[in-house]
Amino acid sequence: MAAMVTQARPARRDDEPVRIGALAPLTPPGWAEAGRHLVAGLELAAREVNDAGGIAGRPLELVVRDTAADPRRAEAAVDELAGLGVAALAGEYHSVVARTAAARADDLGVPFLCSSAVLDALTEQPADGIARIAPAQSHGWRLYADFLLGAGHRRIAVATQPSVYWASGTRILHGELAPRGGTVVELDVGALTPEALCDALAGSGATALLLLVGHPDPAVPLVRAVRGDPRLAGLLIGAPAGQPEFAGWAAELGAAGAGVPFLRYLPARPTPLGVRVGSALRERLAEAPSFVAFEGYDTVAVLADVLRRRGAAGARTAAWADVAVDGTRGPIRFSRVPGIDVWQWAWPPVQVVDRDPADPGSFRVLHTG
Repeated sequence: MAAMVTQARPARRDDEPVRIGALAPLTPPGWAEAGRHLVAGLELAAREVNDAGGIAGRPLELVVRDTAADPRRAEAAVDELAGLGVAALAGEYHSVVARTAAARADDLGVPFLCSSAVLDALTEQPADGIARIAPAQSHGWRLYADFLLGAGHRRIAVATQPSVYWASGTRILHGELAPRGGTVVELDVGALTPEALCDALAGSGATALLLLVGHPDPAVPLVRAVRGDPRLAGLLIGAPAGQPEFAGWAAELGAAGAGVPFLRYLPARPTPLGVRVGSALRERLAEAPSFVAFEGYDTVAVLADVLRRRGAAGARTAAWADVAVDGTRGPIRFSRVPGIDVWQWAWPPVQVVDRDPADPGSFRVLHTG
């Protein structure tokens, strides 16, 4: 546990809002589309909490800060929000940013419920004040490896960029595929043009290419290059990190972006709450909500439950073990999972999904776990 840093906090009035600090990437180079969906879910849940009477009669207020996928900016936001006396922190999409935010929140003694970042090592040591709604990367990517093997893919190429997150994903794939006769071929997109990458793929013997890269660049140019190369006509393109979930992917790639399997954290059948929330999110976003929007909603639902039961001050003890909330994707409980140093919902539903080549606006569920 990191050494606790005590910060002076403003005196509270009984009619003062209960504040939750919300972190999300809302401008480039952050994945702003994902951030917009995350904030939509957070805001919808906060509005519904207030419509139901708030937190012991006090309104719940979100204080949103843009991280722009910058760990230093996230750390500064955590400091600012702690100084404002927030009862808890919520959100974040990018794993490397969430890791920095979690470390700083732990130092300051502010509870942080991470919505969407999946990196297993969200903290470097046990952190009682940190919990996560999203599944750990190792859990989801193992299921993705199961999907690949079940579909007959044994030699997998990965197009990668330097990142703790992408390196972790590559290790998971190696670890899952090698014992079952699979091979992973790594291709560094920083050293290869899209055309050169296609040449490398054509001679690699790989039957699948996984995009472990940022969106839209270089993901979109890579997809276009591979789809346009007749030597690679039978090659599966995959994106386990979920890029094809968002409307921006379909808008940029059209039919070329269909048939690209990705991980999505939704149940096979939505719960009644999920149906209701999904309809409200669609209206708020003016498009189909992604699983990230549901993660945002569930995050505030959990924090509101903790705040109602323990009070804004008591929530700082972060008693995640006694959380029992019906979320949009099923009952949410937190536990200690071996190898993960934060409190974890184990597990949200996981699907491998792609956009239907016959109708890129709809999705096909290919594998569940």
